[in-house]
Amino acid sequence: MYLNNIKRGSVLLTLVFLLVACQQQQSAAKKTYPLHYSDAIFGTTFTIKVSNLPDSVSTKEVRGQVKQLLDNLNAHMSTYQPDSELSVINANQSNDWLSVSTPLYTVLKQAQKISELSSGAFDITVGPLVNLWGFGPDPISFVAPADTVIKQHLTTLGYQNLLFNDKNQTIKKTIAELYLDLSAIAKGYAVDQVGLLLESLGITDYMVEIGGELKLKGHNISNKPWRIAVEKPSAGNRMIQKVLPLSDISLATSGDYRNYFELEGVRFSHTIDPRTGKPITHKLASITILSDTTMKADALATALMVLGSEQGFELAEQQNIAALFIIKTDDGFVEKASSSFVARLR
Repeated sequence: MYLNNIKRGSVLLTLVFLLVACQQQQSAAKKTYPLHYSDAIFGTTFTIKVSNLPDSVSTKEVRGQVKQLLDNLNAHMSTYQPDSELSVINANQSNDWLSVSTPLYTVLKQAQKISELSSGAFDITVGPLVNLWGFGPDPISFVAPADTVIKQHLTTLGYQNLLFNDKNQTIKKTIAELYLDLSAIAKGYAVDQVGLLLESLGITDYMVEIGGELKLKGHNISNKPWRIAVEKPSAGNRMIQKVLPLSDISLATSGDYRNYFELEGVRFSHTIDPRTGKPITHKLASITILSDTTMKADALATALMVLGSEQGFELAEQQNIAALFIIKTDDGFVEKASSSFVARLR
């Protein structure tokens, strides 16, 4: 989903991860997590639950290190901070090779891989089109833009216009006005980094969630797999579609049912296809990805959401992507799981 961080975190949080707490309270009486830390970052919120905290590690120490890590990543990848590394790159209107920090370069390279894998269905340069349709941070009214305006915007973006030099860790924009927005992948990277930080402190059982992207390790406080609920993709009351018992895995969900506008009887989705410059029109309501890293799951969820249930499923089967598709029908919703998704849950 190509959306600024605030809207993506608050409107399209399709993982009802709080189910974990509710079910644990029912099954584990008054057991409480030795560390349960929630706060705000990246224009959204994060939650960390640790089932077993080593005696040598204090909750204050963990909180401090996590906050420092997330603030540091925000300084690299925020499009809201004018002095962030990414904002400086976006403001640079040259075609020069630009030095990039290791965290930002890692995320940009992964984004490029997913763009190539999905033939452009995932594209971190699509931000101007999102704004054009009224789904970005700019407070404008929802109006379907003219085709001529869309075509003009398409000439100023495209992942192919971002070049990489791995030896020097530099990037180059072949279009000076190219604008990079990492809201569909940076939170996943941040989740992975928090997980690595916790593991470096000897923590082996935890859940990390940022804006709906999740990394799960070990077991919950009841010494059972974490139970994560995928929300039914309905614009009405929030209901659970499916509960997934998971351990040692990352998860991301992308949805197309809460953020949209209607004009003269036509529904316009917030999910913009970077290849056409227009909102998607297929029947895929949401998709959940399981992966070895949250960064990859985050980006793949967006890519397959754009591709839809047919092209997306075909790609998932070809690339062994663990994906659960929830598709809207005249009678409600149907589930379609890739072979890898079924295998992961066995």
